[in-house]
Amino acid sequence: MTALSSGNCSALYQLHHTHQPLEANCLLFLIILGKILLNTLTLAMRRKTTQENLLGCFCISLALVDLLLLINISIISYFRDFVLLGIRFTKYHICLFTQIVSFAYGFLHYPVFLTVCIDYWLHFSKTTTLSFRCQKLLYFFIVVITWTAVLAYVLGEPSIYRSLKTQKGFSYQCPFYISSQSYWLSFAMMLVVLAAFITSWSEVITLVQAIRITSYRNETILYFPFLSHSSYNVNSKKTLLPKLLVCFLGTWLPFVLLQGIILLLKVQIPAYIDLNIPWLYFVNSFLIATVYWFNCHKLNLRDVALPVDPFVDWKCCFIPLTVHNFEQTEKPIAIITC
Repeated sequence: MTALSSGNCSALYQLHHTHQPLEANCLLFLIILGKILLNTLTLAMRRKTTQENLLGCFCISLALVDLLLLINISIISYFRDFVLLGIRFTKYHICLFTQIVSFAYGFLHYPVFLTVCIDYWLHFSKTTTLSFRCQKLLYFFIVVITWTAVLAYVLGEPSIYRSLKTQKGFSYQCPFYISSQSYWLSFAMMLVVLAAFITSWSEVITLVQAIRITSYRNETILYFPFLSHSSYNVNSKKTLLPKLLVCFLGTWLPFVLLQGIILLLKVQIPAYIDLNIPWLYFVNSFLIATVYWFNCHKLNLRDVALPVDPFVDWKCCFIPLTVHNFEQTEKPIAIITC
């Protein structure tokens, strides 16, 4: 890949080329198909009891856009050259549509991250008291507005428009957008996880050695024995941090290692691959853990309806060492959903 030279291109992004003929679009088709299968598998593996949230609605919209892109590539590849509604479609449009989608995906990381973070924060503070139907309708409009705003920016940005237009006369080149938002967001999250682990690495190791897995009311939970019930302070951020790390890394450790390798090697991944549902669920778990940690004083309230993660089981049970048979206990000494 080589960078596209353009004096007026924005410094926020880079274009990279593959000097492949557009006839070799079979690889692009297989990549999009593989991504759709991965998205479908991830959506199927999530817990069915999880209530729909803002990020869940966005994940569904992302899967639909990927499917629409695959259908467009398939139709154009099959008919090769045809006219629809007065517009002539050729193999060049396969590259063009992929470029537009790549630009849109590349600029979505920050808006999605911020809106989901605000959604969870409002959920904790109980600022909004909307019904479930109104909440779903609000999420739908937020997702539509986000997609519309990003596409309007991509199609209206002069530097992006010029870079797309200059490729029309060069059928042998197809640029791919590498998102800087994805890189810096991943870098920031890995930095936070590393800092949290360094801060409480001894407590994390102690917890991993003492952790027990059992079933309570037909649900798998983790419980951590501690010395004394009176000595445990649920409201302490320092005490809660290692529990959050154990739960988070227990599910996402392979993904964390993968992200670390990508960052260290500075692997450049096209934006139409980079934004995917597994990545969004990883971001979702990170945000839930972060919001839980900042609102740890609210976690011991039984009447608080906390966000449920589709993949990470945040339900931790903390019991004193004097309780020997936890499975036969009618009610745990202290349960916290963190």
